[in-house]
Amino acid sequence: MIALRNIVFYLLFVLGSIVCISMGALTSPFGREHTQRWPDRWSRWHRWMCENILAIRVVVEGPQETRPVLYALRHESFFEAIDLPVLLDKPVPFAKAELFRIPGWRAASRGYGAVEVKRDQGATMLRQMVSQAKGYSAEGRPLCIFPEGTRVPHGEERALQSGFAGLYKLLRLPVVPVAVDSGPLYHRFWKRPGTITVRFHEQIEPGLPREEIEERVRTAITSLN
Repeated sequence: MIALRNIVFYLLFVLGSIVCISMGALTSPFGREHTQRWPDRWSRWHRWMCENILAIRVVVEGPQETRPVLYALRHESFFEAIDLPVLLDKPVPFAKAELFRIPGWRAASRGYGAVEVKRDQGATMLRQMVSQAKGYSAEGRPLCIFPEGTRVPHGEERALQSGFAGLYKLLRLPVVPVAVDSGPLYHRFWKRPGTITVRFHEQIEPGLPREEIEERVRTAITSLN
């Protein structure tokens, strides 16, 4: 049964992804209001398939903020990256540059609103990222980052990427850590039924020293380990 569920999921997910990414790219010249609906639909289609085909239940704990903040999320699988538009209202992700090389993705992401992360370009790129992020935040949109920088197996802890503290300092926004335990169910070829918990922690004020903000965020996002 698990194998059959996964086969159906992958077929429908690939087809839905092609349609939504293509439509997002095609509508990008006509304004963000036209482009945004396609990533939102893609995310909701993915959540529906997780719940109704893979039998994965999603439990959300804690309140989401109504004002612009920087969400710092645990990253265990692609689930939480795809699910962002379901969890939050028009979130703006910090996405690694490799994703922008996927055909159609660059135009769709730019049209929707995303900050491209080029890790090898140092301070210049950080200033560009901060400028873009402040523009989106001024529109009232939440910013989202995976501060570990890559997927981390469930149960493991890693130091946060150095760029996170720089963004926190320059953006001067409260940070809301978000713990996720998607790894055991979703980060595998044969995805398994069960429950994924997404836990929103209390916000952390801006202006803390680097060591303190990194420790508080790391502790919070791994609280489901």
